[in-house]
Amino acid sequence: MWQGSVVSLHIAPKASAPMESVESVRAVPGRGLAGDRYFLGTGVYSPKPSHGGREVTLIEAEAVAALLDGVQNAEGHRLGIKLAPAETRRNIATSGVPLNHLVDREFWVGPVRMVGTRLCEPCKHLEGLTQTGVMAGLIHRGGLRARILAEGVIRLGDVVRPK
Repeated sequence: MWQGSVVSLHIAPKASAPMESVESVRAVPGRGLAGDRYFLGTGVYSPKPSHGGREVTLIEAEAVAALLDGVQNAEGHRLGIKLAPAETRRNIATSGVPLNHLVDREFWVGPVRMVGTRLCEPCKHLEGLTQTGVMAGLIHRGGLRARILAEGVIRLGDVVRPK
């Protein structure tokens, strides 16, 4: 059995705005993270049905770190993409958490119970806000979309564990 942790938390007040790092954030079922663009209905994809997939997104800090060495261009040269976890546009960066395994599974982020709904694959919007190669580097490692099942406050350092 694994156990990981929250290494950073991020919200943005509106579409395409830079993500702000916070030390804690309230998670609200059916809404998302207080102050975030999707909680407020101002995200790029807010007009489209989400089926609970935009309440919160998570990404492995290990996947972000792997961008530095893992992405190659057509000539085989490493691109050396360096991103901060906030630049991935995901709300929660974790360490030691196998996010891909949490699709359709319940888990805890501190006192907040969630269920993984689907992988959060990278998109052209993300690459447009960051740099070329981010989409390729995060394919199948772009994180997890989750629904919040129980309200609570998530804090830096909180334990992430399966239910």
